[in-house]
Amino acid sequence: MPPPVPTERRLSVVGSRSNPEKFLGQDYHQLHRDFYDNRARFLDSTFLPNERAIGPGLLTDEEMARVRWIRPTRLVRDPYLVVDGESRFDFAQGELGNCWFLSAIGAITFQADIMDQIIPADQSFGKEYAGIFHFRFWRFGRWIDVVIDDKLPTINGQLIFVHCKTRNEFWPALLEKAYAKVCGSYADLNGGFVSEALTDFTGGVHMTLTPREGHPELWGLMYRAAQYRSIMGCGTPQGATPANTELPNGIVEGHAYTVTGVTKVKTEDGQSVKLVRLLNPWGHREWKGDWSDNSPLWRMVSTEQHTRLLDSKNDGEFWMSMDDFCRSFANVDICCYTPAFLDGSPPNSWTTARYEGCWDERTAGGSMDHKQSFWTNPQYRVKIPAIEPDMGQPQGLNMLVSLMQKPDNRHRSLAEHLHIGFSVFAIPPEMKDQTVFPASFFTANALVAQSRGSSTTREVMEYYRIRPGRYLIVPFTYKPNETTSFVLTVHSKRE
Repeated sequence: MPPPVPTERRLSVVGSRSNPEKFLGQDYHQLHRDFYDNRARFLDSTFLPNERAIGPGLLTDEEMARVRWIRPTRLVRDPYLVVDGESRFDFAQGELGNCWFLSAIGAITFQADIMDQIIPADQSFGKEYAGIFHFRFWRFGRWIDVVIDDKLPTINGQLIFVHCKTRNEFWPALLEKAYAKVCGSYADLNGGFVSEALTDFTGGVHMTLTPREGHPELWGLMYRAAQYRSIMGCGTPQGATPANTELPNGIVEGHAYTVTGVTKVKTEDGQSVKLVRLLNPWGHREWKGDWSDNSPLWRMVSTEQHTRLLDSKNDGEFWMSMDDFCRSFANVDICCYTPAFLDGSPPNSWTTARYEGCWDERTAGGSMDHKQSFWTNPQYRVKIPAIEPDMGQPQGLNMLVSLMQKPDNRHRSLAEHLHIGFSVFAIPPEMKDQTVFPASFFTANALVAQSRGSSTTREVMEYYRIRPGRYLIVPFTYKPNETTSFVLTVHSKRE
């Protein structure tokens, strides 16, 4: 049974799913009403359609001089936000290296509830059109509502960046513009990780895995993730150059793909083959090896399986075996509303606590290498309950910890990411009422768990099976006196 979308306990909380924070203070409904009543078209003063919105390094000076920002109502006679529902086959990547973002879009098109959250239904090019649209993203612990005008960058009447294969459909281009506004400019979307966009589309539990040949557990984990309505992406290793070079087997180096299916087929000789279906956000360039669209191996499965699974179109989507997947891809990103997919437990058997904090002049104590100042880092107490065996709960992982650092710059490409990590310590029974743990505590008590090294990525996440009890989680920067804000999220099994 698929897990439900999480509901908000406090509906009035600003930043919740039902009451997102107004990005840059812009109120969509008020602005829409004002411009519609005055029969005017909205022009976004906070993200003006000019060179700064495109950003540096994407276009040559000659190309930039030819850019015209045009509303869809002037590009086509009958523009629509969405035509026949959103699909992973609607769009193709443009002149921007944001395959990480587009592969995440391809993943969420399977989830109507996620799409409805990101693209509110109260907008169109028809009734009460005023040249204004809005979209919602989860950013660093809060949902935000982002307002944009619908002027899109074009050259010779063609959209420069993401575009729909249906000429009069514009939801991908407008969604991309809204995300570019959040990140500073279109150029700030150039290069990134699928995990970042998956998290910003859902606010869900995220984990990154490294495929290894043999994959004793990976396929099962991905299969369970699919059953729990997770969204998944993956990336190929970078080649000898930064270019997205297509290999002879059809796989593109340094490129992000969407995971669109996980299944198992049985061949005529009784063998069971684990398969993964992938989508290239370019909309073409597919895998050419075993189980690809034209592979003779499809003749070895039943007509029912062949008809149900294979659609031999040059649309960028293809199947490949789990073995080939592990050989071809460097990482897999899974994002789900609940960690229950990890062990197949009921979604409501997990609980989540989220804390917003910061390292400042007083609380940036550095890593454990700095014994005299480590204790000054923020300290968070958590309790991991015992789970009775007769409750029927699988006895597997029971705690996930995520530490995400907030950017110090509106422009995503200019944000400085510090080396961050966290350490977990057991709290002895005699100290269960302790509020602040001094330096002596950390020298006298052994480390229970920690993040694997410190990382400059936006988020570090680890999952554990630890004994029931009280624990202290200490997030840190690698060096003392490094200041920034963070969001600490702890998922644990319920009693």
